[in-house]
Amino acid sequence: MSRVANNPVELPSGVEVKVDGSQLTVKGSKGSLELSLTEGVQVNQNDNVLNVAYDSDKAKAMAGTTRALINNMVVGVSAGWEKKLVLNGVGYRAKASGKSVNLTVGLSHPVDHELPEGVTAETPSQTEVVVKGIDKQAVGQAAAEIRAYRPPEPYKGKGIRYADEYVRRKEAKKK
Repeated sequence: MSRVANNPVELPSGVEVKVDGSQLTVKGSKGSLELSLTEGVQVNQNDNVLNVAYDSDKAKAMAGTTRALINNMVVGVSAGWEKKLVLNGVGYRAKASGKSVNLTVGLSHPVDHELPEGVTAETPSQTEVVVKGIDKQAVGQAAAEIRAYRPPEPYKGKGIRYADEYVRRKEAKKK
């Protein structure tokens, strides 16, 4: 059994948490996030520490998940989340403009990917994309959708990959 729910969530300075029945709101310098608590799971606040409690076996299964979601919200509103993508391939490039990312990745047409609300993208160079936001799930989903246009292939290593992703290369066909 996981013991994740037993670990307290420490609140950095500048982060406020408000528990209103089954609704939890976390506010910080970067924004505000909300979470609906599962039935049987309670969140208790003592000074700058949040503890997750549960009252049944069904709620025990969700207590660790709730604790992880709350911790991700606290990190998001205080520091934010980011995912870095790298484009490998001849002529592959990206350009972020406003709420969209324009990708040229070897298709017959350039791809304009619209970003969801609360997620932004930067392109420090033509072959790098940095997706940022306060919601970890939304940032990860946006990065995965951009990567899905041209996932890395194992023979030449071309495609869009995460900066910390390792692409295992295969040997070419022998005669």
